[in-house]
Amino acid sequence: MKPIYPDGGGVDPGAVPGLRPVPTDDATSVIVDVDGETFALRPNECDGTDYTWLSGPNPGYGFGVGPTAGLSLDGHKENIRDFLAMVDPTTGRIEDD
Repeated sequence: MKPIYPDGGGVDPGAVPGLRPVPTDDATSVIVDVDGETFALRPNECDGTDYTWLSGPNPGYGFGVGPTAGLSLDGHKENIRDFLAMVDPTTGRIEDD
């Protein structure tokens, strides 16, 4: 694999594409209700937010968005509505085409 950054760019040699860091225990969740659905919002180590769909049919299912620093509550609600618009009502998951 060729390097993307000429000086190494502080690249973590242990980084694995497609995997996000495990959240730390000191992060605090915020519970948000959107259109009758309940989500837990938790900051992640990628300067983003992990959204867990608490009222959904699949325990632990959700999504992540980043970066979200300074995003308003309305912005988080818009992210949740965009997610819900993609969910298949039969499975409660986003289906691949």
